[in-house]
Amino acid sequence: MSFGNQIKTVVLLGLLTGLLLAVGRLLGGQAGLFAALIFSVLMNFGAYWFSDKIVLAMYRAKPADKKTHAHLHKIVEEVVAAANIPKPKVYIIPTEAANAFATGRNPKNAAVACTEGIMKLLTDKELKGVIAHEISHVKNRDILVTTIAATIAGVISYLAHMAQFAAIFGGGRRDDRGGGNAITLLALAIITPIIAMILQLAISRSREYLADHSGAAIIRDSEPLASALAKLDKAALHHKMGMGNEATASLFIVNPLKGHGLISLFSTHPPLEARLQRLRSMKF
Repeated sequence: MSFGNQIKTVVLLGLLTGLLLAVGRLLGGQAGLFAALIFSVLMNFGAYWFSDKIVLAMYRAKPADKKTHAHLHKIVEEVVAAANIPKPKVYIIPTEAANAFATGRNPKNAAVACTEGIMKLLTDKELKGVIAHEISHVKNRDILVTTIAATIAGVISYLAHMAQFAAIFGGGRRDDRGGGNAITLLALAIITPIIAMILQLAISRSREYLADHSGAAIIRDSEPLASALAKLDKAALHHKMGMGNEATASLFIVNPLKGHGLISLFSTHPPLEARLQRLRSMKF
């Protein structure tokens, strides 16, 4: 299962890259492509290096005191010892909403944050399952993977914007060929960002499945995480992350923006039922 999700991520990143090359070829304009690439890479490079500090500040996270939250530190230490990575910094988010996330560009520069609500809701065993999931994100370098996906998707979005501009101001010739070019450019501007976003979100869901699997493997037990996810999903209906937004939804173990059917294509997290089924089918 873990290997399958790694392959899926590679395939999805390949599709994103292929879409980028196809759009670039249709548009031509190497100078515009290069400018969009440089801008997007710089933007995402900054996000890769500083997103941990930004998101921790956004949620008013405070370092977890080693005396007050001794049991949390103990759980984190047990998990990282089993995962064979350095202990990340541990933070507390002052909210009754039950959730957690990990951030940081690599295992040596990582942080795990838990809300006050999640520590009240879960048993220590369930909390350990959650921490193992989050530590897996760090060990699997998911910040790097999602940054690469965001960079490619960002370039595609900029190219689509260029296509829209070209269709309006450069594709308005009156001959049939010019009209066809304008329609093609407008279609490119509308459709490609949507496809890029769907692929990017599919990568996010694939990494969640991977973190579920590898987190359960770290502690050699999938039931604590499955039980925790069921509780967290239900609790999310009653306590919202008031300071949260769509841009940071993918960080958390439970996504407050849930959907079904077509809407699930635009979700950063897999459906709860699918996650539970996969976890509970694991054998140790």
